[in-house]
Amino acid sequence: MSRPLRIGTRGSKLALWQANEVARRLVDAEFQTEIIPIRTTGDKRHNASLASIGGKGVFIKELEEALMAGTIDLAVHSLKDVPSIVPPRFALAAFLERGDPRDAWVQRDRVPLGELPPGAKVGTSAPRRRAQLRSLRPDLRFEEIRGNVDSRVAKVQSGQYDGAVLAAAGLHRLGLDAEITSHFSVEEMIPAAGQGIIVVETADDRSRVAVEIINDWRAALAARCERGVLQKFDNLLDCYSAVAVHASIDRGITVRVFFGEIDGVRSVRVTKSGTDPKEVIGAVYDALISQGAEELLRWPDNR
Repeated sequence: MSRPLRIGTRGSKLALWQANEVARRLVDAEFQTEIIPIRTTGDKRHNASLASIGGKGVFIKELEEALMAGTIDLAVHSLKDVPSIVPPRFALAAFLERGDPRDAWVQRDRVPLGELPPGAKVGTSAPRRRAQLRSLRPDLRFEEIRGNVDSRVAKVQSGQYDGAVLAAAGLHRLGLDAEITSHFSVEEMIPAAGQGIIVVETADDRSRVAVEIINDWRAALAARCERGVLQKFDNLLDCYSAVAVHASIDRGITVRVFFGEIDGVRSVRVTKSGTDPKEVIGAVYDALISQGAEELLRWPDNR
């Protein structure tokens, strides 16, 4: 391309960090780049719940519109913000090496989750975190916490919450490692699908081919497996769903899944391993169905 690759991104500090990381890698591959911040619906209403403003797609809607209009060539997202089914006119063309996929516990006085007094107020907006935390500490209060990473950490430090759970990757990328009290293992708190992965979305073949050089095959394979499990459930899943999926890529593929009630006690956990992505996804889906995961999604209290 003769002109710079125009990279569209949300305007938050974390989103700009991610866009600059994509730009750095493309510059190393001898492309010219230009970063174009775009304010999304999710940014304009950052204190509202996802459910009230339209679900996960609110963080990428305006970026996809800019792709279609041709005002940007690439859109950079946190993969966990991208709906599991993307319209065919768009392509998730490159996945950067995965950052830390774990969730992190943030507590002002560095008190472990297990040592909080009964009734302590814990901030988390994700249904899958709330459901898994409830299985660990059913005696705590779990309340919504909105805003960007910095503002969530500030709310904990000011005492508005007795602690909060945030994605470790975002804290690491913003240099906030010192705020982390501890990490949850991926076994005890299964992460969201795509957590820790930066993805580049395109809407034309020239841009898609250009960014293939920065694609990481391990991250791409993990994304395929995690999103493949979600896609099996099609429109049964929404922003109310307490669902977590994580794929570990080593000598083979290990996929861990959690389906649960947001404020209840019922849950399903499945772990399957193999070498063929399609077979592992199918085995996970079959196990989830046999253990009643679909019933959990259809239960009225979970909508």
